Order: sequence, then structure tokens, then C-alpha cells
Amino acid sequence: MPRRRKQTTVDAQGRGRADDIDPADQWVLNPNTGEYELRLPPTPPQSGVPGPRRPPASDAVPPARGRTAAPGPPGPETPGRAAPPRRRRGAPEEPLPGRRGRRPAKKAAKGKKVLLWTGGTMAFVLVAGAGAAYFYIEHLNDNIASVSDDGASTGGFQKDKAINILLIGTDKRTGKGNENYGDAGSVGHADTTILLHVSKDRSNATALSIPRDLIVDVPDCPTTQEDGTQKVIPGTRQVRFNTSLGQDGRTPSCTMRTVTELTGVKPDNFMVADFNAVKTLTSAVGGVEVCLGKDIDDPDSHLKLSKGTHTIEGEQALAFVRTRHAVGFGGDLSRIGLQQQFLSALMRKLKSNDTLTSPSKMLDLAEAGTKALTVDSQLDSIGKLKDLGLELGKLNTKNLTFTTTPVIDNPAEKVKSTVVLNESTAPQVFDMIKNDVSFTAVKEKKKKEAAAVAARLKGSKAPASEVRVRILNGGADPGSAQETLSWLQVEEGVTKSENAGNAPAELAKTTLEYAPDQADQARRLADIMGLSGSAMKPGESVENAQGLPTMTLTLGKDFKGAGASLTAPSKAPEGVQKSTADKVECAE
Repeated sequence: MPRRRKQTTVDAQGRGRADDIDPADQWVLNPNTGEYELRLPPTPPQSGVPGPRRPPASDAVPPARGRTAAPGPPGPETPGRAAPPRRRRGAPEEPLPGRRGRRPAKKAAKGKKVLLWTGGTMAFVLVAGAGAAYFYIEHLNDNIASVSDDGASTGGFQKDKAINILLIGTDKRTGKGNENYGDAGSVGHADTTILLHVSKDRSNATALSIPRDLIVDVPDCPTTQEDGTQKVIPGTRQVRFNTSLGQDGRTPSCTMRTVTELTGVKPDNFMVADFNAVKTLTSAVGGVEVCLGKDIDDPDSHLKLSKGTHTIEGEQALAFVRTRHAVGFGGDLSRIGLQQQFLSALMRKLKSNDTLTSPSKMLDLAEAGTKALTVDSQLDSIGKLKDLGLELGKLNTKNLTFTTTPVIDNPAEKVKSTVVLNESTAPQVFDMIKNDVSFTAVKEKKKKEAAAVAARLKGSKAPASEVRVRILNGGADPGSAQETLSWLQVEEGVTKSENAGNAPAELAKTTLEYAPDQADQARRLADIMGLSGSAMKPGESVENAQGLPTMTLTLGKDFKGAGASLTAPSKAPEGVQKSTADKVECAE
């Protein structure tokens, strides 16, 4: 399949520079400036970088493409390599992002850190931000593999909007030492999937796990082929969610479409990684601390740990997130809980000073993170990942909630091996994410803002017969304005209403604009329509066709049909399990 950069297989081995070079050894302290400088010796062209496209499926090794290493200090000219520009005498050197010099007056900029998600189960990675040496940035760019999103995304995250990133871990046996993990011959299914939602104001986030054995409908998926052509892979009904990737040649864009169909949330970007992500990332930070409430000896995952607290990395970390028979009820849902506990621990380690103030760890994380990732074509450079990381880096771990899509055992099965949506609670969870509602307690300022919005609904309400409103379609399904008009007039007695056609622009959410002296009318219509206080927009009235002052109801993309409430849930439904990343929990 065509890609913007290197091979599309999620293989962490064989990408990037030669393994005998430690990036941390390439940076030395300049005693004259007090800053770290890149000092790479001249090296022959590297040959371990995959070619620009993924080869057809076979056991053959793809031909390597040479790459010139970053140049060292100024010296004799090296054939075939451009010399770096000279630095003016006395001009300050740019430090490696995320690192800081030894001058006591300087502090590392808190904003310049990048938070990435990866993993055979997903993992957070902090990578250095802006200001890195050009050649090192190019080297990191070369580590990143990308594939097309095939139009399944929003087109990429935006800094002034809520962010939704789809994180996928595959069970494909790629990479050295992974022969005993996953299913033999697996094409790489969506073994672990998390929809990460980050609020518009970056005050909170929700990581929603989607069970691999959840029964879903996989839609038709337009998919870019290796020769650049498009092929529509037919959808399938009532199949396991994990078949949305790999099966019949499906790519991550198909998993993205399946998530949109399931939750109503359209992801901005996706990230995919293999088993090596957990191994390399945990080693890069020196291991993460986990807690067990009992002894575990699982021959299937190769995990053997005693009850209590342990620091794990590498193979042991992968075994920890892969185990399921030794925890909970022994199924995939129990493993999801274990993975969420692991990610919380990893998040705490990555946000700790022990990691953020260590230049060698930051470099190791940059290497491991970029090699482990396969991203969509909208997120295929260190610059774009840095911008995303700056947004994610604003999060506080206490406001990052892990939860799981509410499900129940599949009633159609005698031997329970799959699950289906819990229709009584899952829609509410999805609505909370769609409407940017936090699963954690908001700050005091947020509470006051919420109270002020809710106050718009309090007060006297005019009779329905006195409500005067014009209705516009601002992104709802065609015919929604007329449908709503008929419903209001016939069913609700709002006879002073009219269809004003299409709005000048589409809106994500339905709004009701009204003048101060129309507040009692607005409260009545909000009550009838099921509008929240945030949908009510105090302002000025306009004149209707008869020249009389009237309110304006604009039906947005969130409109669900006449009579369907548009009030978003304010908290998670009872019984939905959730945990925050700042809490230490022990697996049972």
C-alpha cells in the first residue's frame, strides 16, 4: 500500500539508524556555552532504512535504501555529503529539545515536550520538542512510517478544538523476539484499541478502550492499494471488532470508520504500533512500577511475578500487558483493565522529573517512539507529532480517565466468547465524549461556568402558544427544519413558528439565539426541545416574515430528530468502571 514514508508494516526492527550507535553518546556538553551539542563522527551511508513503499506480502526482505548519517563537526569535506552551515562566533548553540544545560539560571521549557501514544497495548511517549538539530530531526522523521487515512479522519487534529486520536495495537508477530506472542500468521488485527479524547480546553481527557471481541458492523472501506489505486473492501455485519484491521486487506482507516460507526465520534488521527513498542519504551524510561494483588504465573504470556510492587521493562513489560488468564475473569475485559493500570503507571513515569530531566532518556524515548509508530498521513513528521504532543502535554494525570466501552455477554452464544454493546449505558458514554463532557471532577472555575450556563434554564417559562421562533437547518439531515416545524406546531402547540430554510453556515451543535426580553420564550422552547443551557445564546432577536421579533433555532449536526433530547449527559452512568492515571492500583 502506498505511503508517504517508509514501509507500512508495523515493524519496529530494521528502521532507523544502526543499533550500535547510542544517540545519548552523540551529544556532549560545550564548556564555553554550557549547552549540549551534536557531535557525530563521519559515517558511511546506513543501509537499514526500508524503501519508500511496503513490498507485496511475502517472506522476502525488502531492499534497503541508503541514508547519509548526520555530519560531525566541521572538518575535511566528505564526498557526497553537504557540510553544515558554520555558526557565527559567539552565537548561541541550539540545545536539543527537552534537554537543558547546566547553567542554574536556565530551566527546561515545560511546554516543549511531546506526548505520543503507541504500543502493542498503547503507550505514552515523551519526545523532545522544537529546537533540535536539523539532522537529528530528519533522522527521527525517517524513523516514522505512515499510511493513508483514506478520508476516514477529520483531516487532522486542530489546536482550538477537542482532539480524538485512535490508538491501535496489533497482534502481528513483527520484530525480533516476538515469535511467541499473538496469533501465528496473524495479518495484524486490532488487538488493542483506545479512543483518546482530549477536551477542547485541555483540562481533561478520556481514554476509551474498545474490546477486541465486541460484535460490530464493519462498514465498506475505501482503501489505497500499493499501486496508488483505490479499492473498496466490502463491509461485514456482526463480526468481531478486531477484524476491522488486517482482515481482507483492511488498513487502520477501516478501523477508524468502524469506530465512527460505533461511537459517533470521528477520529482526527490514528497511531498504530506492534509488540516492540511496549518493550522499547519501558526500557527507554528505565522501567515502570506496577502492583499485583496476588501472585501471577501465566505460561501463556510468560509472566511470573509475585504479589506486590515490581519495576518491569522489556519482555517482562510486554508479558504483563499480554496476560489475561491470570487476572480477573481470565478474558479480554480483564486484560483491558490490566493494560489501563499499566498505562497509568507509564504515564506517571513519563511525567516524572526522573524522565523529563534526563537527556539520555529523552533521546531514547525519541528513538523508540518514532520507530514504534505507524501513523496516518496527516501526522507523518516530528513537527506534527510535536504539535500534538504540546497539546497533550497540557494534561494533568488526575484528569485523564481510563474507561471501557460498556458491554454485556453476547446473548446469542451458549459459550460466551464475544460481547455486545450495553445499550442502556454505552450511548451515554459515547455522548459524553461527543459533547466534550469530562469523566472527572472539573475545576472550581469550570463548576462556576457550568452553573452560569445552567442558570439560563432557570426562571419562568412562557406558554408554548407565545413562543415565536424561526427554524434553520445548519447541518442536520435534509428536511429536519420542516420536520421540526410540523412537530412543534402539531404536537407541542408552538404555532408561531416558521421554516427559514438553510443557515448561512453549518454548526456542530444546535443553538437557540434570543433577546433578553425573550428569555421566558427561550426557556419554554429549550424545555420542549431538550436543549441544554450551553445551546442557549443570549443576543439579539431578528424579525420574522411578518416583521415581528423572533428567536432563531439553528439545527446543527448533533440534531437527532424532532422530539429527541439534545441535552448531553453530565456524568458517567452508574456501573461504568473508570480510573484516573494518577491513582496506583493493584491488579487482582
